[in-house]
This record gives sequence, structure tokens and C-alpha cells, in this order.
Amino acid sequence: MGGTSEVLEEETRLDSSLILHASSLAVCLVSGGMDSCVTAAIANEENDQLAFLHVSYGQRTETREGRAFCDLADHFGVRRRLTASIDYLAKIGGSSLTEMNIAVSEANPSSSEIPTSYVPFRNSHLLSIATSWAEVISAQAIYIGAVAEDSSGYPDCRPEFYEAFQCAIDVGTKPETDIRIFTPVIHLRKSEIIKRGLELDAPLELTWSCYQSEELACGRCDSCVLRLRAFAEAGIVDPVPYA
Repeated sequence: MGGTSEVLEEETRLDSSLILHASSLAVCLVSGGMDSCVTAAIANEENDQLAFLHVSYGQRTETREGRAFCDLADHFGVRRRLTASIDYLAKIGGSSLTEMNIAVSEANPSSSEIPTSYVPFRNSHLLSIATSWAEVISAQAIYIGAVAEDSSGYPDCRPEFYEAFQCAIDVGTKPETDIRIFTPVIHLRKSEIIKRGLELDAPLELTWSCYQSEELACGRCDSCVLRLRAFAEAGIVDPVPYA
């Protein structure tokens, strides 16, 4: 995957014909999960062309998530693909997703505490990379599949975080740069995201959400439980295999 993305990223820099009129091109952050898949489907409806960005940070399932990213990019026919590694987040630690000595806790939907799977300030790093790339390729939009209403309570998934980051983009880019952050699923419940994805024919079967397994989804981690509950509420069978 790395070699292919490097070639495509090189093409993006060298071939000016790949840089469209700014209003027609959007950068979409695609983790490989369900929320980013549906967000990509929405972005595909709202823009002429997309550029897909995938960021690995030393997480337990980065190989499986990378495969899901490639599958989704192929499905949507996206040529502009950039993969980036910020594995320094694993060196910083503080999350069960990046530290093997911290167990991935089983889901507790009734808890109001931020789970161990929270990666400190991760989304700021993802948005920074997306902003840099968007400015270079003259994209005017960044789409990210953050969810606040029915998520794990991560502080960098709240609407006010994206409002604040929008201010940072406005101040920290060139005067002629105009990049907007779009969070189209942020106020939706997970079950509503599934239904929206079905309306758009989003390939949910290509996604991966499990925090700790790359073969069969564990069904016990916070992400798996939220996903399974959402499919049950939507009255649909999850197409992803579980242990």
C-alpha cells in the first residue's frame, strides 16, 4: 500500500492537470471504519472529485485498517491517495490502541468516563495533515467522520473542537486559502449513520472497526459493541465477521 500511495502522491505534486478548480475537490480522511466510509459516500455526493487521506499512528490494527482504506478508495474510484504515518503517537503512548501493555477495555456503554482507547489529541494531527495537503492541491473542503452523539465520548470528536480547529486553519494558512471542515455525521447516532450509508450504497462490508483484532472482529471492545448495537437498532445484520 505504501508504494502505491507514494506514487499517487508524487503524481499529485507533479501533474498540474490533477489539481482541479478548488471548489470541485475535497480531501476526505478515511480510517477504514464505518463512520469514515459513510462520510466518504456523502463527500462523493457533494463534490466533483475526492482525495483520500489515511493516517496510521502505530495502532494495533493499522494493517487491517490500511487494507480497508485501499478497498474503499478502489470502490469510490479515487486516484488521489495519500497515506501518512505518525507513529510518534505510539511512542507518546497513553492509549490502549498504541500501547500493548494497556489492555483494550471491554465496552461499558453506561460509563461516562473517556475509555482507554482515546488517543490523546489524535484528531488534531489528522486535521493538520489534511489541511497541509488540501492547501497544496487547492482543495476547499476537508471531510472527517467524527461522531459526537453516539460515540465513546472522545473530546476531539465534539463539534466545538472542529469549530476551534476551523479558526486555526483560517489563521494559519495563506490569505487566499479557503478550506472548510465538514463533519456530516457528527450529530447522528451510529444506527442513523448506517441508514444514511445504505441510502448512498456505501460499502459497509469493506469497513473495519475492531480495536484489537485484524482477522475476526472481537465483538467486545468499545468500537465493536457500538457498531453491533447500531446494526441491531437499524435492523440490519453487520456484514463484518466476528469471533
